[in-house]
Amino acid sequence: YGSVAADPLVAERAALKRRLLALRDGKRVEVGAGKDRVIIPASVDDLAAAYEAEPGATIVAGATDVGLWVTKFMRDLGPLIFVSHLSELHRIEEGGTALKLGASVSYNEATAALVKRYPQMEQFWSRIGGEQVRNMGTIGGNIANGSPIGDMPPALIALDARVTLRSLEGVREFPLEAFFIDYGKQDRQRHEFVESISVPTLPEDAQFAVYKITKRRDEDITAVLGAFYLRLDGDNSVAEIRLAYGGMAGIPKRAANVESALLGNNWTEANVKAAAAELATDFSPLSDWRASADYRLLAARNLLTRFYLKSQGEEAELVRFAAAGGRS
Repeated sequence: YGSVAADPLVAERAALKRRLLALRDGKRVEVGAGKDRVIIPASVDDLAAAYEAEPGATIVAGATDVGLWVTKFMRDLGPLIFVSHLSELHRIEEGGTALKLGASVSYNEATAALVKRYPQMEQFWSRIGGEQVRNMGTIGGNIANGSPIGDMPPALIALDARVTLRSLEGVREFPLEAFFIDYGKQDRQRHEFVESISVPTLPEDAQFAVYKITKRRDEDITAVLGAFYLRLDGDNSVAEIRLAYGGMAGIPKRAANVESALLGNNWTEANVKAAAAELATDFSPLSDWRASADYRLLAARNLLTRFYLKSQGEEAELVRFAAAGGRS
């Protein structure tokens, strides 16, 4: 038997490494032409220049969603601009007032920082896709695609997150909820791309929760998702509230009428149930194979009730009861 050192693959490894490192010359890589063109920008600045020149191109990071556009719908996506290699878009900045996530930060890359700051998201986080999806899927991609059943937007909207868009002309930052205009339409010019998301630190007196309803417990697409943020005054009246839902409209959307019914009033079960009736004016959900419209409205009301129970310390008992199969 030959030695390991004599293995041709081992012998050429050092030379191969040198050749690969030599390719990292700080220049853009382009392959193909026309719709078959693939662009690999050298930096975020170069990405802005490439997207200015090719505003109809498809930006690809993890491809957990975009890949399905090809395999399921046979869509022509070219030209393509790949961005997953750009270190600037993988930055995680933990400031005192906010957590800033680059658009190409994957779910698993963000886990430690997000769960540390928002421990209420831990159980929800493990239900976003499977391990492979969380390794490749990006938070910025989940936002940029604008899906009404994307998992991240409702949670981030409830936390009052802001999105930063980048172009060759500069940056534009605004509340994430304003990014979603209508189904398939976002507040993004053709030459702009999502650069980062900034999530404010949760105040000590705030309460927050995210709940996801699916047909299967794990690795399933959302039917209804509810994200809830609440701050109370000293007299138990609602000082600040944001209730954001996914799967209830053509975009991730806040329940504005429910919020108005609760704001300034006492945080009581009776008031919460009365305000929940306004969900029917906030949303007109559709029926599809994941859930009927009636089920979605019922689930949305029940999730709000669950959040109220959590705020009263009763959710733990509710979960134990359900785990026991409804036996007390």
